[in-house]
Amino acid sequence: MKIYTKKGDHGDTQLIGKRVRKTNERVNAYGTIDELNSFIGIAVSELIASADLEDVRNDLIKIQHELFDLGGDLANVTNKGDWATKEEYVTYLEDKIDKYWDESPEIKTFILPGGDKEAAQLHVCRTVARRAERAILKIDSTETLPPVAVKYVNRLSDYFFAAARVVNHRRGTTDVLYERGKDVFS
Repeated sequence: MKIYTKKGDHGDTQLIGKRVRKTNERVNAYGTIDELNSFIGIAVSELIASADLEDVRNDLIKIQHELFDLGGDLANVTNKGDWATKEEYVTYLEDKIDKYWDESPEIKTFILPGGDKEAAQLHVCRTVARRAERAILKIDSTETLPPVAVKYVNRLSDYFFAAARVVNHRRGTTDVLYERGKDVFS
């Protein structure tokens, strides 16, 4: 079997249920989720030899599977409510966010993305997750989507922030505080 079909050579693609232009907002949304998944793959590869970050690495692999679920849901125009993306995904993220936040040193101001290489990669994931959220919001009011889709991606960006901070903390790298900011965390 060949990987190419030539069906998209004129700018259209197949969703689950109909053919659309590749500029369709659904295609943009699941494409951004796919991009996020690729950046997570880079982060996972950076964490392979890190015994002190095995929990974060395992989280990221779990999230990659969940993002495939979400991408499938975003590509499905025929779904009548049997969504792959579940509320339990959000609950898991919230538990991990709380754990990593409590483990990391207290901050009161924004931080600059960076620190340890793995933490910097997680900040890239955070910003792509925010873009994915905006892409999903563009279709959320006009298309049938999993009720938890926006909530999940919103929480996911918070997870990446907390995970980046715990990576820096475990590696002994200090977060770089934004110098001109006011206190935002209390």
